[in-house]
Parts: sequence; structure tokens; C-alpha cells
Amino acid sequence: MESIYWGCLIGGAIFAIVSLVLGDLIDGLLDGAFELPGIDFLKPVVLAGSITAFGGAGIMLTRYSSVSAIAGLILSLLIGIAAAMLVFFAYIKPMRNSEVSIAFSMKELSGKIGEITIPVPEGGFGEVMIRVASGNTIHTASSFEHRPIAAGVRVVVVDVTEGVLRVAEWDEDVLKDV
Repeated sequence: MESIYWGCLIGGAIFAIVSLVLGDLIDGLLDGAFELPGIDFLKPVVLAGSITAFGGAGIMLTRYSSVSAIAGLILSLLIGIAAAMLVFFAYIKPMRNSEVSIAFSMKELSGKIGEITIPVPEGGFGEVMIRVASGNTIHTASSFEHRPIAAGVRVVVVDVTEGVLRVAEWDEDVLKDV
């Protein structure tokens, strides 16, 4: 039985070292392979922590206590389960709740209202400032209607082409008629 404990302890330690060094690569390769929707406690880091704790507890109970083999196995399983719960509630769950991104896609800017910060000439480029969730962002802009647009004018993003926002003047009077 002690060889099983040693295998679990060494395997878990190797997994921890490999995931520390190659963690992002492993996440990319195993993206969702061991995860079931809605069952977050089956993440590889939780399972590996549980197996490592099971192996370590089994070795310690076998060598340094007078409990029987069955009692040692049961106690090792309970310690492994407790370790899994500790890893899940102390690490996985808080990290899952903190995954908030301030990133946005350029394609999401279509339809957004902005303000011209650098005038847009008839056939050239200027700049437009758009408010997004993370604050304000400034992008290169060109006129969708091929007309000059002065600084300070409110515009709507009509299209995004090759990283350039194609904008048109925002006319609030049009909305009042609708």
C-alpha cells in the first residue's frame, strides 16, 4: 500500500512542478479536456492536490502511526478530500470570481457613439474618442460619408475596416422623429 502512496505523492509533485513551469502551455493543450460544465471541483489542479495530499498522508500514517492499513487508507482519503476542498475554496473559486476582462473587440465598436478629438478631413484620417466599460479609448477615424468632421462633433461608428473606425455625424434630431 505504501508504494501506492509514494506513487500518488511523487506523481502529484511532478504535476505541480510541470504545471508551474509549463502551466500556460498545459492549459492550452488541455483546454476543457478534464472539466465538466458546472462541476468546477474536478479541475486538474484540485484533483492533483487531492491525490498528492492523499499520498503524503498515507505515507505519514503508515510510517509514523499505529493505525491499521484500512484506517490509514480511510484517513488518507479524508485528508485528500479535505485538501481538495481547501484548494477549491481557497484558490479556484476566488480566482473564478475575479476573472473580469476590460478588453474589447474592435468589431464591438460598431454602433457606439463617440466624439471627434482630431478633425477628420474629407478624404483623410482623424481621431475619435469612444467611452467603453474600462474608460475612454481613442482610435483612428475616417468619414463614412467622405465629408469633413470638426473636432468636438458627436459621431456614431458605422463600420470598422482594417483598424480604422468609419464614422458619421450623430444627428439626435433624427431620433426625435422616430
